[in-house]
Amino acid sequence: MSVDSTTAAAPVSAPNANYTATSGSSSSTSSGIADNFQTFLTLLTTQLQNQNPMDPLDTNQFTQQLVQFAGVEQQLKGNETLASLLKLQTTAQASQAINFVGANAVVDGSKSHYDGKTAGWSLTTEKPVSAQVSIQSSTGQTVYTGKFTLNAGANQGFTWDGRGNDGTQWPEGDYTLTVNATDAAGQTATVSTQIQGTINSVDLTKSPPLLSIGGQTFTLDQIKKVVQAAN
Repeated sequence: MSVDSTTAAAPVSAPNANYTATSGSSSSTSSGIADNFQTFLTLLTTQLQNQNPMDPLDTNQFTQQLVQFAGVEQQLKGNETLASLLKLQTTAQASQAINFVGANAVVDGSKSHYDGKTAGWSLTTEKPVSAQVSIQSSTGQTVYTGKFTLNAGANQGFTWDGRGNDGTQWPEGDYTLTVNATDAAGQTATVSTQIQGTINSVDLTKSPPLLSIGGQTFTLDQIKKVVQAAN
């Protein structure tokens, strides 16, 4: 398969890799406070009921106790408000995650799932580099290697069709991409890798919800880019 790039210089051709660049716990706390609040209220009322009429409770001390009473009550109400906000946030996350099902997403990572057709990655580098790309199977066996030229930029797509350098068609499974790169001066350069895949399900029993991409799960904050699938 030929190598094709729209933003990178023409890479070394490879029969089996297609390179295309694109543009770039509150409940327990509330319970404890509530218990203390009830205890405090019981002690205060008991104290008032049993004080000595000839030696009543000191006014300043009584005022301090009332201030403590009000502070505990405000904290309880604050915890209730925070719990409501947390519930709303959880619901919003679930709704947002459901909307992503069927979309193509990009997340940080080097392991992608080969579904019998293709496995895809995105490459990002801050400067032009010469890159040595290798792909390993789940058992650590190198199944493909190739040399390519990358321009500076993000989300430069790299697609593998499952064929090794010797023409062997590899089975479906998880494969890991490794990139070793050097710049124009021959110095080691960094190329970050992301994986591309379709969000095929969402686990709403987890908090936050987990999105499944190629057999791997990710949270919403790990999603770098989402492209809605065409109708």
